[in-house]
This record gives sequence, C-alpha cells and structure tokens, in this order.
Amino acid sequence: MTEFDKQLQEIVSRNDILKNEPMSKHTSFKIGGNADYFVKITNCDKLKKVLNLAEKNNIPITVVGNGTNLLVREGGIRGIVIKLELNQFKIKKNVNEVIITVESGMTLSTLSAIALKEEISGLEFLSGIPGTIGGALRMNAGAYGKEMKDIVLKTRYMTYDGKIKTLSLEDHKFEYRNSIFSRLKGIIIDTTIRGTQGNSTDIKNLMEEYSISRKASQPLDYPSAGSSFKRLGEVVTAKIIDECGLKGFNIGDAEISTKHAGFIINKGKATSNDVLKLVEEVKRQVKEKCDLDIELEILVLGEEKK
Repeated sequence: MTEFDKQLQEIVSRNDILKNEPMSKHTSFKIGGNADYFVKITNCDKLKKVLNLAEKNNIPITVVGNGTNLLVREGGIRGIVIKLELNQFKIKKNVNEVIITVESGMTLSTLSAIALKEEISGLEFLSGIPGTIGGALRMNAGAYGKEMKDIVLKTRYMTYDGKIKTLSLEDHKFEYRNSIFSRLKGIIIDTTIRGTQGNSTDIKNLMEEYSISRKASQPLDYPSAGSSFKRLGEVVTAKIIDECGLKGFNIGDAEISTKHAGFIINKGKATSNDVLKLVEEVKRQVKEKCDLDIELEILVLGEEKK
C-alpha cells in the first residue's frame, strides 16, 4: 500500500475506494476503461479533504454522477474519479410555491418520487430523465418543454481549494444542454429549486403519460447514454439522421437505434472507439447530405487505449 493510499483511507472508508475500477460498471453505456481510483464520497468534509490530498499529490480529479450522459474511452481515467453520494433534501412549503433544496448526488427519479409523495407539481418532466441532480444542472437537462433553468433558484458548489460558493439563477449561464458548470472548476453540492403545491393524482398521471411516451419512442432495452446529439435550434437532429438513412447504421456493436435515430445504443460489446467512429461517420454523412454540422451531446472522458 502506498502512502497516498494510506492517507486516502484515513479520509474515506476502504469500502468506498475502488482501485483500477472498470468505468463500464458506472456508465449507462456499459463502456469504458479503468479509473485509477473510484471514490465514493458521502459528505462535504470528506470531499474537501480528498480535494486537498489530490492537490498535494498532483493527482487529477474527475467528478461523475450516475454516468448516464457519459462515454469513457478504453484507456480509462487517470487519477481519482469521485462519485458524490450526497442525497439529503429539505422542503419548505409556502403559500404560492414549494422550495426544495436537494443535494447533487440524488437521482432525478428519487427527486420525482419525493415530489409525488409530497404533492409537489412542476417537477414531473424530470421523472424519466436518468442521472443525478448534479448532472442535470451541468447539462441543463430537460424534457417535454421544460429544463432545469425553469425551476432552479440557486446552487452551491465547492471550489477545488475547498471553498463553498453560491450561484444565482443568472450565474448558471444556462443554455441548451449546457451551463457554467461545463467551464467552471467546481463541484456541485446542492441546488434550490421551486415547485408548486399540486395534486398527487394529477402529478402521477402526468408522470405516467411521460413514461408511456418514452417507452414508445426510446430504445430503453439497450445500454445508451440517452440522446446522443444536440438539437440544432428548431431542427430535430434525430429526424435529420433518419432522413439521411442512418437508422440501424452500425460500427461494431455501436448502432444508431432503429427506434429513435437520436440514440446510439450498445448492442452488447461496443467499445468507445466503435461509438466515436460511428459519431464521426454520422457527422460526415449529415454534413455531406444536409450541409449541417451536428454536435455530440454526450460527454467524453478518459484516454485512448495505448
């Protein structure tokens, strides 16, 4: 055991430190090489101490949520991959609105279940989006005409030197599938969002409506990272890919879904190289046939395999 390993185990339980951990276990794509260290962190004090230890040892840090919008290259990720398991929440009910402060590690499905139980309306669109609060903030996740920017009030994050800072709604710089967190060197701790007092039957019915729609239109039977390409303004990228005749097009086990052309799926043994080659070929054909430049929505991390 190295000195660094000993120091890390003084901060985080040994059971929460995984060495040479396959990232394929931690991404919805089921693809990816090994992380040198995969560390689960359960509170802000541990996070601050791990960040400090990493800085002293010049070790890079990567933060992931549930890995649902992520492709990890076959060479894996150097340094420490942090998985935040911060799941606390507080609810304050006022006359005209309900204020929820929720930590970044909570999944959107869990938050949706809490909203249903507490009869909080306005969060139904989150119910079928995979991933965590932190990931949703980073990419301004959305569905059915609503995005995170429509419900967020403020967010707290930790800088890499351990300071906790707060962003107002405007500070988030929310854009389509993007926010300040794609550029800001900080780790999201929690966010405060707003909803309204609703009726459990109405909330449940809307969630079920969204669930039926997703099951009918999306390839949920195969591993994927969700919607693979960003929309081009009012242009639906999936429709363009379909019109280019690319549904079912594959490289290895990476395939453009025959059910929804906006999804790249893993038919079983796809590698990150298969996916990235498929992406480049789709981009090339869309450019050639439609003169459009499409952009990947999935975050790509890690190194090429040597």
